[in-house]
Amino acid sequence: QVQLVESGGGLVQAGGSLRLSCATSGRTLSTSAMGWFRQAPGKEREFVAAISRSGGSTDYADSVKGRFTISRDSPKNSVYLQMNSLQAEDTAVYYCAADRYPGSAGYAPSVKDAYDYWGQGTQVTVSS
Repeated sequence: QVQLVESGGGLVQAGGSLRLSCATSGRTLSTSAMGWFRQAPGKEREFVAAISRSGGSTDYADSVKGRFTISRDSPKNSVYLQMNSLQAEDTAVYYCAADRYPGSAGYAPSVKDAYDYWGQGTQVTVSS
């Protein structure tokens, strides 16, 4: 049973920063691509960032490029999302996701269907 648990969400003023963490358990996901998605009220879940199993490749949604950074610590089975210069539009529930199957070294998918495991989400609220 694979579990992903997000933490680090909260309330922050516009322009502030937060660091989200995703801890995995149940099996090692060091060979899996991992990603962050978010869902605002009344909207579809959308891609935020992804990182390849090697950590050498990353991908970001245009709306967060230059502000968010995804990273991973494979020995700790964890992935992180550093969020800077937060805006009210970043308010959402943030979800961590992992691919079940090992991909190529540079594989960092941005589509929801590429991911098999999901966390329960952590709320990020940015006040303007």
